[in-house]
Amino acid sequence: MKRFIIWTSCFLAIGFSSVGQNNLKSTNDKIASETKVKQFWFVLLTKGNNRTQDSVTAAKIQQGHMANITRLYNEGKIKVAGPYGDDGNWRGIFVFDAATKEEVETLLTTDPAISSGRLSYEIHPWWTSHVGSFK
Repeated sequence: MKRFIIWTSCFLAIGFSSVGQNNLKSTNDKIASETKVKQFWFVLLTKGNNRTQDSVTAAKIQQGHMANITRLYNEGKIKVAGPYGDDGNWRGIFVFDAATKEEVETLLTTDPAISSGRLSYEIHPWWTSHVGSFK
């Protein structure tokens, strides 16, 4: 029985890993239409490689970072943004409403904290449902 489960798991993993981008997109579109979910982009903000700025420069970068978040929120691109409450490597999150990962990457380059190297990021597609309609 254990062998059957292991082989089945391997077969499924190989099958899922060989799905092409076009098939994945059509599968995601089908999921969205059938389940009333929508894809967003989850961005995990992490400490960047350049955190050597003096306190005045760091404060200016933070001010620009906050202004950029406000702008993107007002444009309807950022749905959620916020910092973590500890001083770990994870600094905060964004949830973007954008058509593609490339669009998210372009929007992230407008953030002074990212362009200065104070913050780095990981981007992940994220699906969720919403009570009522999506805006």
